[in-house]
Amino acid sequence: MNKPMRIKHPILSIVNSALVDLPAPSNISAWWNFGSLLFLCLMIQILTGLFLAMHYTADINLAFNSVNHICRDVNYGWLLRTMHANGASFFFICIYLHVGRGMYYGSYLFTPTWLVGVLILFLVMGTAFMGYVLPWGQMSFWGATVITN
Repeated sequence: MNKPMRIKHPILSIVNSALVDLPAPSNISAWWNFGSLLFLCLMIQILTGLFLAMHYTADINLAFNSVNHICRDVNYGWLLRTMHANGASFFFICIYLHVGRGMYYGSYLFTPTWLVGVLILFLVMGTAFMGYVLPWGQMSFWGATVITN
């Protein structure tokens, strides 16, 4: 009997066992994708943040001009800035859906795991607050209102 190429080929069999024939329970649904999406969002945020930080100036007199420089003079700087800004929103949407899935399926009954997740949520919110409210060395009341609400 002929086996499919994905099973008999040495490299494709590794991919097959990791992606196609993954031993997973049958009740996993689309709700379980949010952990992977959170990792993808986090990597995009870190990479775009690093590239933006290479051109950003934190001086209060030059901050606006450096953002203008990023958008106009840096190759695909407008795309980096847009991905970083919208990626943060998508990151929090994924976090809230991830927590909502946990509440729906009763994951809060696993107390130690749930408390670690709550701690991570507070750390992420604190990091977003510090990165969004204090980039120019001054308090942005609009940013503080957005983050805290």
